[in-house]
Amino acid sequence: MKKAIYIICLLFFSHSFSQSFKKSINALKITNSPKIDGLLNESFWKNADEAKDFIMFKPSDGGKERNDKKTIVKVVYDDEAIYIGAIMYDETPDEIPLQFGDRDNFGIVDYFLVSINPNNDNLNDTEFFVMSTGAQADAKVSLGKEIFSWNAVWDSEVRINKNSWVAEIKIPYSALRFSNTNVQTWGINFRRKINKLNEEYSWNYIDKKIGYITQYNGKLEGIVNIKPPTRLSFSPYTSGSYTTFEKNSEFNHSIGLDLKYGINESFTLDATLIPDFGQTAFDDQVLNLTPFEQRYEEKRAFFTEGTSLFNKGSLFYSRRIGNTPTGRDDVNDKLNENEVIVDNPSKVNMLNAIKLSGRTKNGLGIGVFNAITEKTSAKIKNELTSTNEVRSIVTEPTANYNVLVLDQQFNKNSSISLVNTNVLREGNFRDANATALLFDISDKYSKYIASGYFKASNVFENNETQFGHSSLLILGKTFGNVQYDFGFQNINDTFDISDLGYQQKNNYSNYFSRVSYRIFVPTKTLNFYSIYLDANIRYQNKPYDYSGNNLSLKGTFETLERFSFGSQIHTSIGKQFDFYEPRTTGRYYQLNPRLYIDGWFSSDYRKKFALDFNTYYLIRYSTDNSSFFVNLSPRFRFSNKFSLIYSFTLNKTFNEKGYVNKLENESIIFGNRERKSVTNTISGKLSFNTKSSLGLSFRYYWSPVQYDQKFYELDSKGTLINSNYSDNHDINYNIWDLDLSYSWEFAPGSQLVVLYRNSIFNSDNLSSLNFRNNLNNLFKEPDTNNFSLKLIYYLDYNNLKNWL
Repeated sequence: MKKAIYIICLLFFSHSFSQSFKKSINALKITNSPKIDGLLNESFWKNADEAKDFIMFKPSDGGKERNDKKTIVKVVYDDEAIYIGAIMYDETPDEIPLQFGDRDNFGIVDYFLVSINPNNDNLNDTEFFVMSTGAQADAKVSLGKEIFSWNAVWDSEVRINKNSWVAEIKIPYSALRFSNTNVQTWGINFRRKINKLNEEYSWNYIDKKIGYITQYNGKLEGIVNIKPPTRLSFSPYTSGSYTTFEKNSEFNHSIGLDLKYGINESFTLDATLIPDFGQTAFDDQVLNLTPFEQRYEEKRAFFTEGTSLFNKGSLFYSRRIGNTPTGRDDVNDKLNENEVIVDNPSKVNMLNAIKLSGRTKNGLGIGVFNAITEKTSAKIKNELTSTNEVRSIVTEPTANYNVLVLDQQFNKNSSISLVNTNVLREGNFRDANATALLFDISDKYSKYIASGYFKASNVFENNETQFGHSSLLILGKTFGNVQYDFGFQNINDTFDISDLGYQQKNNYSNYFSRVSYRIFVPTKTLNFYSIYLDANIRYQNKPYDYSGNNLSLKGTFETLERFSFGSQIHTSIGKQFDFYEPRTTGRYYQLNPRLYIDGWFSSDYRKKFALDFNTYYLIRYSTDNSSFFVNLSPRFRFSNKFSLIYSFTLNKTFNEKGYVNKLENESIIFGNRERKSVTNTISGKLSFNTKSSLGLSFRYYWSPVQYDQKFYELDSKGTLINSNYSDNHDINYNIWDLDLSYSWEFAPGSQLVVLYRNSIFNSDNLSSLNFRNNLNNLFKEPDTNNFSLKLIYYLDYNNLKNWL
């Protein structure tokens, strides 16, 4: 009986013990800073405490490290920084992979990771990666999510020896946030990736089956009498560009400044003055025939670095700032007789922006974002007048964009947030405000979760206010092999966050559920697999009409040889009702259910040649509407310094009925079309070292659309009847983009970037052309050539003070 009670108690407390047991390491105080050279030959390294006896994190769950692959880590500190020395033993150092890459780019390498949490709150870690090549990566972690857009200035060096490789790291206190107390205990963990073996080890055990990885940190003790430094840095820049288009040329240059200032130990102010985004990577534009706006990824550094707090609630879509003027498309309707448009800018210039963000020791995160854009106008000229007078039409007034976030974390696994966004435009233009209350609450042991939100929007236009609301509730089990969740989402017909957020549609209710099974310990043949079963049913919100349903089964697998593959089968049952394709409130298009099947595989990236493949086939029951998709992407690593990736994509749809026009008599016209898209991309990187590289990015996208001569009118029952409509809606859409760039990080945080860009765009109705003739037709169009140079220099106040 006593033995049974003992076993029951052991099982009951085993999980609690695994979470609460934390290794500890003492940091050694030093007076002379080490030289960061990867040697660890200073005498104090011998006296420093050791973190050792690492435990397998991936692919298995637990297990001791290999005898010939042991890891030893030591930590020392002084008044300026914390230093980590890591020795990764390896009896075959010549087999350590060394594919060179840029910052935050994980190629085929081994790496060492230190994850630090000065507040020791088990939620908000700062990660620093050092690759076996010497390249760096860093990330912020919050609620288990790694955000690599965050970048800090720190120093590291690696050295490969006869039986090991060594990483020596210096992390200035300016890269961390900690309280001003005499004695400190930080959360810390170390991880090591051995790429050849596809294994990863951690110092403190991480249970993948439950909770966040940040909850499994060990303790760093012995840090005394350090003070947060003045966190002030400047990044002045200068840039110049020369652009040619047809016979016109233009030279532009600018000088600006990015500033980062630590207001106190918790909060940081970021500001950009006279920003220049001329070297931002091109967008992957496509021909969009849907009723929804296309979403583009943010690629401007100021909006990607350290903005995770502002993305809570999905109310902030930073591409709204500096986007197309809201009144640009209305200029033609405001022309008088004999007037022509001389200039109609396609983007709005941002004057300045600031970010204030941070988190207190009590877990309260605060974020304030503000940006101002300048007034933008179209220029109009009367062709019949003898004077050169030009009048202006304001397409976007001076505008202020603001985001406020309050995020309270608690219980080491939960949070409640309040988010508000506001757009104020000068004059009588449209203003908008949106607010969200978010919650993400787990039980004490991170086994079950309740998450969701309530959002409200207010739009002020034409002396009227339009109020909208949206809500979401999800309940689920988040531990173990079997996990599940179910929930409900509701958006009313007046909810609108499009001024500073992104939304495709409103006016719907969605009931959904998911159950999954996954493994955390490899089998005899598989490293990992997971199976998901999803179901949902949808309604209009007003009126509460049935819209459709989906049922899908998905599986993902990875073999011991790191060959990944998966498939999904997706179907709907009964008639489906599309309330968005008609582009008219209250109207819908009735569709037959569909069957969708996809499959994919990805071979082992450790080999010089690897291949990714993805395909799907879709068919609507009892119709001749079908489509297929194929993507083939081979990659080849010619050497550790040069690699090339090519991607070919073909997507073709047959007999698709879709919206083409709405007539003055309110008739909605549909057409039967055949469309395809062909995309070719090439990306390559030649790395001279970890700080200097030459990059190639090329994309050619072609999408022709052909309509039958017969068109249809949508009736009140959502079905199509024959129409006499006969306009030409064929489309032939082409985009050619090529970037060739050279980047050199000549000092920590300082960079020189040289870019050559060539682009061509064409859209006409010659959709019957074959690929070769279409390409010849495209090259008849004028191309845009741009050559630009940008120099950024990083200045840290503490270093600058010492120099002076």
